[in-house]
Amino acid sequence: MYNRPSWHQYFLEMAFLASKRSTCLRRKVGAIIVKDYQVVSTGYNGAPKHVPHCSETGCLRQKLNIPTGERHELCRGIHAEQNAIIQAAINGSVIKGSDLYCTNQPCVICTKMLINSEINTIYIAEVYADKLAQEMLIDAGVNMYKVDRKTGDVKRIL
Repeated sequence: MYNRPSWHQYFLEMAFLASKRSTCLRRKVGAIIVKDYQVVSTGYNGAPKHVPHCSETGCLRQKLNIPTGERHELCRGIHAEQNAIIQAAINGSVIKGSDLYCTNQPCVICTKMLINSEINTIYIAEVYADKLAQEMLIDAGVNMYKVDRKTGDVKRIL
């Protein structure tokens, strides 16, 4: 018997597939923006277009010994969530009222962008220790759920 994935598993697996394009040496992240069960845009973390990737230049954050979750501005890469928002804008796609599926919980910078993009709900596979991001999502009324990739079970985090 075929085990058909739930919608949450389906879109989260797409986010993991997108993450395989990442050129980040520290964390491979993928994001999918979905509206009415249709993929609107995708993104993964890596350097901007026409700029050498960290896989070619080395990781600046690693060289400077910057801990995870700090000093995001000291990175060549654009986060997966940011790239998904940018791709929607480039293609003229409306993301207001959409949902985000992401391999990891968005950082505070991405969280601010997602709130202003009027994303409804965020679904993630892994939690990322960023209390300010969580506080801002609560303040903005954006719910976040953790999806179990194997079972498809969904657990509300915020």
